[in-house]
Amino acid sequence: MDTIINTITSLPLDTLITAGLYLGLSGLYLLIMPGFVYFYLNSRWYVASSFERAFMYFLMFFFFPGVLLLSPFLNFRPKRRQV
Repeated sequence: MDTIINTITSLPLDTLITAGLYLGLSGLYLLIMPGFVYFYLNSRWYVASSFERAFMYFLMFFFFPGVLLLSPFLNFRPKRRQV
């Protein structure tokens, strides 16, 4: 464990900042934004205008890898109708 800590502390600061930025942006792209897209789609799907629906399709296309990662945990089935 000490060798790992010594290796990390011996790296230059710009390398650590770059690695942190890559890790943060990949987490944002693959987990955070697809979650927001899912909740946005879930709340607006049945009342969206045509322009908003085109924007929804763009968001699904742009964040598709993250949505694919979250898909086992998401439920896209429509709500049960009230009779």
